Amino acid sequence: MATTLLDRTVTKMRWRLIPFMLTLYVLAFLDRANIGFAKQAYQLDTGLSNEAFALGAGIFFVAYACLGAPANLLMKKFGARKWIGVTTLLWGLLSAAMAYADSETKFLVVRTLLGAAEAGFFPGMIYLTSQWFPQRTRASVMGLFYMGAPLALTLGSPLSGALLELQGVGGHPGWFWMFVIEGLLAVAAGFWTFAYLDDSPETARFLSAEEKRTLLDQLHSEESAKATSRIADAIRNPQVWHLAFIYMLIQISVYGLIFFLPTQVGALLGKKVGFEVSVVSAIPWIAALAGTYFIPRYSDRVGERRNIAAATLLMAGLGIGVSALASPLVAMVALCFAAAGFIAVQPVFWTMPTGLLSGTALAAGIGFTNMFGAVGGFLAPLIRVKADTLFGNQIAGLLTLAALAVLGSVAIMALKQVRATPVAPAGGSRLAKT
Repeated sequence: MATTLLDRTVTKMRWRLIPFMLTLYVLAFLDRANIGFAKQAYQLDTGLSNEAFALGAGIFFVAYACLGAPANLLMKKFGARKWIGVTTLLWGLLSAAMAYADSETKFLVVRTLLGAAEAGFFPGMIYLTSQWFPQRTRASVMGLFYMGAPLALTLGSPLSGALLELQGVGGHPGWFWMFVIEGLLAVAAGFWTFAYLDDSPETARFLSAEEKRTLLDQLHSEESAKATSRIADAIRNPQVWHLAFIYMLIQISVYGLIFFLPTQVGALLGKKVGFEVSVVSAIPWIAALAGTYFIPRYSDRVGERRNIAAATLLMAGLGIGVSALASPLVAMVALCFAAAGFIAVQPVFWTMPTGLLSGTALAAGIGFTNMFGAVGGFLAPLIRVKADTLFGNQIAGLLTLAALAVLGSVAIMALKQVRATPVAPAGGSRLAKT
């Protein structure tokens, strides 16, 4: 009976929390990646060089990297509702402020501040998931959350493209309206957070006393089986460093492609970036939606993490490489596999640190791992531009990203195997690590 009640409770939490988390991630990803759509027109209007654009695209991750772990510890102290609400308000305002960043200095300053404001959001969401959902369901839960990235780029691509068509409205360029409107959507979501989110299962307004007790018993039993709960132990743990290195390689492949995808698709089509190119650019993200839905669910069903994550990242690397070398049609198909791979690998990846750590160590460990990912995000556009410049062609950067993704797959295979008890068709089993 307790297991049945636990399943019902998890289902209720899915319906309550995942749409909320997904909406915020769509807005966060859209606000950090929309400069890829503005790239051509923005550089033309402001005189920004390719090198300055790459630096600004990456500098977002400098403050983001430094503040991720402290932000998670602060969320643990002040509560998820206030912390996520304030974070969302701030990043929305700063994203809208990009509309006024009409010089290189302003561009770099606003991108840095945006990274600082967003630093607490993503690691906070990963930590929030670990505090609400049993371990055996987390890959699929995080897979649904991670659908925010391809959704942002599937729905956001046409939206951003359409807003760029507002060229001249009110005497402003199209990119001005894109930044303002998409930023204000996040501001509205911040106010929604204050009214909607509960800090923890203990204070959840939508759970009954019996549901809370059943859920908390399961979560506490899992916490007691984990390796460590102290911050110092987490930082000294070599497996945490190994995971952080892998996540850095994943993020290099992610952002090395995302920031340049609209212009890459435009080159394949022989057209400038606008509404038509933005619609075609959405196709790989539709593939990513499918991959992000099915691959983590499969991982939960069979209780396997490492091999599935490695194979998924390998698929992404091969897709990136083929997209650099093939004809336009084959390149678009390869980009679909690449997008599906590097988005779907991440929810499976995050089951590893959340299955290893607990308590304050988990909050810090997630922030620490995410910090390395932010370093990867910073390096990604710089690596791609540098490789293209060094070899004097437009495919060297893509091939470099492909090689780093393959290296990440090898690094995952070097991890100790971590298994979760497969989710039973009815009922469900408790988590076990072997």
